[in-house]
Amino acid sequence: MIDVSERAAALLVKAGAAARRFNPDACIRVVPTDGGVRFVLSDGPEDGDVSVERDGVTFFADPTLTGTVDVEDPHDRLVLRSNTPGAW
Repeated sequence: MIDVSERAAALLVKAGAAARRFNPDACIRVVPTDGGVRFVLSDGPEDGDVSVERDGVTFFADPTLTGTVDVEDPHDRLVLRSNTPGAW
């Protein structure tokens, strides 16, 4: 399961709204990478993605991911803090 901090939810809402001004179908996806995760813009979910709805924001995530979406300073960088270290 993925949770979202209040600060991250606010940032995701703004990012999603900005992206949809250019592409009405734009959505945010969280995908695993070699060193963690990336937050990417997409035209929709990929096969197998799960829909995450928390704190007024909806995004899609790889089903293997768990943790809490949060924001790191500086520069308001989105991160996924794993509930299980080394899980991905």
